[in-house]
Amino acid sequence: MSIAHGIKRLGVLGAGQMGTGIAFVSALHAKVPVLLYDKSSHQISKGISLIDKLLAKDVSKGRLQPSDAAEARARIQAVDALEAMRDVDMVVEAVTENLDLKRAIFREFAAKIRPDAILATNTSSISITKIAGAVIPEGASAAGEVGKAASGRVVGLHFFNPVPVMKLVELISAVQTSQDTLDRSRAFAEACGKEVATSQDVPGFVSNALLMPFINEAIMCLEKGVATRDDIDKTFRLGMAHPMGPLQLGDIGLDTCLSIQQTLYKGTSDSKYRPSVLLERMVDAQYLGKKSGRGFYEYNN
Repeated sequence: MSIAHGIKRLGVLGAGQMGTGIAFVSALHAKVPVLLYDKSSHQISKGISLIDKLLAKDVSKGRLQPSDAAEARARIQAVDALEAMRDVDMVVEAVTENLDLKRAIFREFAAKIRPDAILATNTSSISITKIAGAVIPEGASAAGEVGKAASGRVVGLHFFNPVPVMKLVELISAVQTSQDTLDRSRAFAEACGKEVATSQDVPGFVSNALLMPFINEAIMCLEKGVATRDDIDKTFRLGMAHPMGPLQLGDIGLDTCLSIQQTLYKGTSDSKYRPSVLLERMVDAQYLGKKSGRGFYEYNN
C-alpha cells in the first residue's frame, strides 16, 4: 500500500526505554512492521516484555481492542543482527548520548542498510550534522554527489520519554539533510500519532537547551541548601502548574541529564550549561533515578 511517508518497514536500534517506545508507537499507530535490534539479548527480552505490558495495559483500560493489540504485537520482530535490517525504509537509532558511539553506528548503517533508507537518530542534544558526516564514504567529497546523497538521508527525530505518552517529536535537520528526508520523516512522526516541532541543529535543540539548565539549576539550589528537595519540586508543581518538579523530572535519567549538560557546555562554552557538582556525584554513585531505583527519590522497580 502506498503511504505518504513511504516507510513500509522500520528498523529500531536500541531496545531500551526509548527504542521500545518508538517500536511500540510505530507498530500500533503507524501500523508498519518493525525490526528491533540490540546487541544485548537481555535488553531485547526486557524491551519485548515492556511492549507486551504496554499493550496489555491499553487493553485492560479499554483504550485498545484485543485484536488491535495482537496485530500491533505481530508487527514487531526482534532480530539478532544489524544486517537483518538491510531492506528497511528507515532506521531509528536510540542509544546512549555519546557522539563517538553514534558516529560508529551510523557508519555501520551506511555499510549495511540499503542506500536509499532514511537514517534517523533519536539524540536529544548531539549535532545531527556531525553524525551525518560519518556516513560519507571514505574518499568521497562531502560536497560531491555521492557525499551529498549519503549525508542527505540523515535526520534528527527526537521522540520524548515516555514515547507512548508524550505527544511531541522534535525534527532536526543537519546542514546536509535533504528536503525529501525531512518531509518523509515529518509524515512518519505524524503517522505515529505525534505533533512535530522543528529546531535548528544547535546543542540541545529547542527542548534541552531550555530544559536542562532548568533541571541543573534546581540541582544547584538543592546543593546549596536554598530549599529542600520536596519544596523545590512543590514550588513548580503548585506554583507554576508543572506536572512534576525539576528534580523528579531529572530522575527520569540523571545520566542522560549529565550527558546532555556536558554536550551543551562543550558545544557552547557557555558557563550557564556547566553541570552541577551534585549531578556529577549522583551519576558517579550510580544513582541514576528510576532506572536504577534511586535518584533524588527512591523507587521500587
